[in-house]
Amino acid sequence: MSELNSSPQPPTAARKPVERTHHGDTFVDDYEWLRDKADDEVLGYLRAENAYTEARTEHLESLREAIFQEISDRTLQTDLSVPTRRGEYWYYARTVEGQQYGIHCRVKVNGDQPPATDGEIAGEEVLLDGNLVAGDSEFFSLGTVDVSPDGRLLAYSVDLKGDERFTLRIKDLSTGELLPDELPEVHYGSAWSADGSTIFYTKVDDAWRPFQVWRHQLGAAEDVLVKEETDERFWVGVDLTRNEQAILIALGSKLTSEVWLLDANDPAGEPVVVAPRREGVEYDVEHAGDQLLITHNADAANFSLATASLAAPGEWTTLIQGDETSRLLGADAFADHVILYRRRDALTELAIMRRTGDGFGAPETLQFDEPIYTVSPGRNDEWHDTRYRFGYTSLVTPSTTYDVDVATGERRLLKQQPVLGGVDLGAYTQYREWATAPDGTQVPISLVARKDVAKDGNAPVVLYGYGSYESSMDPWFSIARLSLLDRGVVFAIAHVRGGGELGRHWYDNGKTLTKRNTFTDFIAAAEHLVGSGWSRPERIVAQGGSAGGLLMGAVANLAPQAFGGIVAEVPFVDALTTILDPSLPLTVIEWEEWGNPLEDPEVYAYMKSYSPYENVTAQQYPRILAITSLNDTRVFFVEPAKWVAKLRATASGDVDVLLKTEMEAGHGGRSGRYDAWREIAFSLAWELDTLGLA
Repeated sequence: MSELNSSPQPPTAARKPVERTHHGDTFVDDYEWLRDKADDEVLGYLRAENAYTEARTEHLESLREAIFQEISDRTLQTDLSVPTRRGEYWYYARTVEGQQYGIHCRVKVNGDQPPATDGEIAGEEVLLDGNLVAGDSEFFSLGTVDVSPDGRLLAYSVDLKGDERFTLRIKDLSTGELLPDELPEVHYGSAWSADGSTIFYTKVDDAWRPFQVWRHQLGAAEDVLVKEETDERFWVGVDLTRNEQAILIALGSKLTSEVWLLDANDPAGEPVVVAPRREGVEYDVEHAGDQLLITHNADAANFSLATASLAAPGEWTTLIQGDETSRLLGADAFADHVILYRRRDALTELAIMRRTGDGFGAPETLQFDEPIYTVSPGRNDEWHDTRYRFGYTSLVTPSTTYDVDVATGERRLLKQQPVLGGVDLGAYTQYREWATAPDGTQVPISLVARKDVAKDGNAPVVLYGYGSYESSMDPWFSIARLSLLDRGVVFAIAHVRGGGELGRHWYDNGKTLTKRNTFTDFIAAAEHLVGSGWSRPERIVAQGGSAGGLLMGAVANLAPQAFGGIVAEVPFVDALTTILDPSLPLTVIEWEEWGNPLEDPEVYAYMKSYSPYENVTAQQYPRILAITSLNDTRVFFVEPAKWVAKLRATASGDVDVLLKTEMEAGHGGRSGRYDAWREIAFSLAWELDTLGLA
């Protein structure tokens, strides 16, 4: 690891104290002024930080370039996804070497098997070329790519800034011309009426909450508001059911759901509620043709599956009763079968339920050989399909696509992500270990390393974590990660509470007034890697992003001695400031995740006890790299900017903290794949440097 250089000198943010008082507690915030991204002084400070970071990491340029080249050389750059059938077409996306963005295509159906993915596809029709649409823009993202049921029209929406505000356009696929219809300021997603005459979309309010569903009839001068949600805890979404019988309008908070159905053949009709919202009851709806399937937690924390008639959608009859052994994540309904998506023993699973007359047979779970893996639903658009598309991966198995014959259970391998460059995947192995949290809870850890890496107490480790919103960090394969593994690094995932790996209770015990379990679980995982003989603290780099960045900031304060370095990506490190301000994007929605510190003094005190920004103290911190984006609408750039400024002003000893701000990007960072690879290479090179491997 390179020594902290006395030159160049880091920027110093001016202190401009403002007071914030709640529940009799006053906090003095010296750096809140950094919030205004239109202020020249703020932009100047961010650019100065970028220049400092560039100077401090200049010695890693050759390593970054080597890692970028490794990612590039191992990736099949001219490639295409496995085609998925919808109606009379196979739909797929492809990439071309040298081009940043994907190209969306289709081809007429000719036989019952998808076209091969190892060459050019005869008769290909290009629907949308992201490279052409992006043009010279620094950022490009699609919010929807949605073909009408009859295959005539394409709705697509584009964000060219990174702020997740999209403009929706309609393309006539028979002529290639754009229709005059143009809908600005829309949110993700869309839904066509059955006849393709009408498109439904959502809009956000000032707090970036999707709160309205609108109906646009092609050619109409004015759109019609279909549904508006006034409760600021709730968001809305819209979709067309697989059988194309209904427009589904989903309203949900973190804890409560409500679903409305609108006849897709009568787009001007009135939506009908499935079941009025009940506080604390979440449910999803699948239109199964002659009935509805409801995944819900009205009678079981880990969710049950029920049926309901179309005439009385709010009257539910239990089909599968929820229990403590598995968490039901969802159900995909088809003409002749249902596929269950579940979680059991910190692994995902899929199960087939075939129709038997008026009911369904017992679930038959798909079995896999690896001890650690992730299986997940693929894209399945055809209501009458007799095969089910699913994805499979593990820490040592590249992303793989299968079709399973629902009647026989026979699987067909369609594609596995190519890994080029002579990589021997057999050289790597994966492990599952368990750490013991302070309260005795066993916390799973997934690890991957080269087989020749010894468990000698000195292995370099990157430990990744998230732990919020019931989002599970299931094992996944990464070509970029090979650049760490091949240099002897062990990559580990701490499946901490607040995620959903072990069911709903795992989530419930890592949120609101139990949030600190997320942090202590992660620290326990780091301590386990030392105690079990893998590594030592200075050889462990922690990594997390967004809410996982909150985790990084919290463990930096709680146990700085447990880590040699920390990478915090778009980190939610000023959590209390954000959650106290209901005018900020997503704050009110977030109260059910973190609690409401505005109204509840206990929540306020609890959040203040762990929020990273408020708890920076005069102690020695590990090396820290914070990465953010100027146009991020989910975690504002000001949070890591303030955090870094306070760390510089407060921490004792050598303070080695870097801030890197993408000036043309959003929450997900740079949008082009080559740009994204360079950003990954930047982080990996910093991690290797911190681990003494640069």
